[in-house]
Amino acid sequence: MIFTTTLLTSCLKLLLIPAYRSTDFEVHRNWLAITFSLPVKKWYFEDTSQWTLDYPPLFAWFEYVLSYVAYLFDPKMLNVNHINYSSEKTVLFQRLSVIFTDLVYTLGVHMCCSSLKKGWGKEVVLPILLITNCGLLMVDHIHFQYNGIMYGILLISVAYMFQEKYLQSAFWFSLLLNMKHIYLYVAPAYFIYLLRNYCLKGPLILHNILTKTTMKHFTLLGSVVMGVFLITYFPFYDQLPQILSRLFPFKRGLCHAYWAPNFWAIYNTVDKIGFFLVSRFTNEILTTDTASMTGGLVQEFSHSLLPNITPTITMILTALFMLPPMIKLFLLDKHPTHFLRCMVICAMTSFVFGWHVHEKAILMVIIPLSILSILNPTDAKIFLILSTVGHYSLFPLLFPPSLLLIKVLLLLLFTLYSFHSIPKLYVTIPSIKCKLAFLNLWEICYLLGLVLVFLYENVIHFFLGLNSKYPFLPLMITSVYCAIGVMYCWIYYYIHFLKCDEEQSAVNRFKKQE
Repeated sequence: MIFTTTLLTSCLKLLLIPAYRSTDFEVHRNWLAITFSLPVKKWYFEDTSQWTLDYPPLFAWFEYVLSYVAYLFDPKMLNVNHINYSSEKTVLFQRLSVIFTDLVYTLGVHMCCSSLKKGWGKEVVLPILLITNCGLLMVDHIHFQYNGIMYGILLISVAYMFQEKYLQSAFWFSLLLNMKHIYLYVAPAYFIYLLRNYCLKGPLILHNILTKTTMKHFTLLGSVVMGVFLITYFPFYDQLPQILSRLFPFKRGLCHAYWAPNFWAIYNTVDKIGFFLVSRFTNEILTTDTASMTGGLVQEFSHSLLPNITPTITMILTALFMLPPMIKLFLLDKHPTHFLRCMVICAMTSFVFGWHVHEKAILMVIIPLSILSILNPTDAKIFLILSTVGHYSLFPLLFPPSLLLIKVLLLLLFTLYSFHSIPKLYVTIPSIKCKLAFLNLWEICYLLGLVLVFLYENVIHFFLGLNSKYPFLPLMITSVYCAIGVMYCWIYYYIHFLKCDEEQSAVNRFKKQE
């Protein structure tokens, strides 16, 4: 099934080669040019293009390797002065490079499926859910990025964790962090789970903590993680401040150009509505700084009525809400599903409260949740809601009208398969035991409301002639409506994880009755 699904999906990816591509296409072409034509010491200082290198060094080395293959297609693409260069051979190479490196994702899917118990879910449903993920198709093969290879590395790491091969899992996750630092979102789950189940095995008493085995495991784990970081950063030892300034550009503002559907999208909207009402009754004039946040630009802005949010505030909120799940994970048994659930919670919490969150980061929640959806009815319920809302929230990335049919079909096919196949995995459980596997009336109505949001964004807004006066309104409505669904899933799943030991006891009692 994995081979067949990969082959068919790859055929679809080939058909998307001439499709629309975003500025990320030029970003990665420029990085190819930087790493190929300049010495290592200049990689993170080069700024001829506005799309400077801002990923960790291991991804830069990845681009460096790709650049030698790119040279065989079109050497001109490797000139740093060829801004926005996009010959046919350049497009072909970059599209094919994403498709080819997606084989790492396929390997990760295979390893994860092999780590689970036999059954229809892991042999058929899960491979299809992961390999045909419509979000990856939209982001990587239309919009253009290299998320497939990185999620492949994440799945490889998760598979090793399921196999209790902790050092291998830590090694692959360390590689991932050195390719894209956004995976720091889920690092707390790795830290706590490895600490408790690899380093601090057994009861937490002083005698056990100070054993030779514990010290040995601490040393081995630390050596693996630090070894990867040292090897990655050693060629850049004298330019670490420059690299860090590229990796964490806090001046980009609280929100991305299109507001990611998180807490801050709701916060911004409340601020704008409140200011609109106040200005209507007091005749205050809107300043340029406060208006800029609705212009779809990447920049800093000030809120009008509500307190301004700083990076420190977002980090404190994220850390505070991560703390209870991390404590819970530390106290639970070593079953890897607990680790995976905590990973989902960490990713979702970072998405909800993080600084300058990209809408594409929702895939960091959906992909691991895909695995859990075939293992537990509550996880399945949240997956059905979040995958629908999260994938829909990616629609604004593909804004050209010519892509309207493609993105709708991708979402519909994936969502219909999810709703058709996942509930079937739980039909053997009495309905009173698996009611969470199915959506209630309010959840169904909410998801159907996405149809109205879609109609407003693509038809009604233009029919009413509001595009010139309120060009950002459709994006704001999409972001806020999806944010409501994301927040609902976060709260629901957060509580579910904190009660997961009680639920597991109920499941165990049910299995004994069988």
